[in-house]
Amino acid sequence: MGQNNRFKPGNKAPNNGTYVEVGVGGSMVIDPRTIHLKAGDPFPETSNHERQWIHAPKPQH
Repeated sequence: MGQNNRFKPGNKAPNNGTYVEVGVGGSMVIDPRTIHLKAGDPFPETSNHERQWIHAPKPQH
């Protein structure tokens, strides 16, 4: 079974890391909120009800 990659407010972070808001359909958000959580921390509320949290993509070098 795979790990969930989209998180709703109140879900627990599976890993330490940076998370970013995206639209429910997977669309990117203009100027999305970015948060840093430790494993087990709850996700905060999103900017609006049509958004979720995903693990931030690693920067390309």
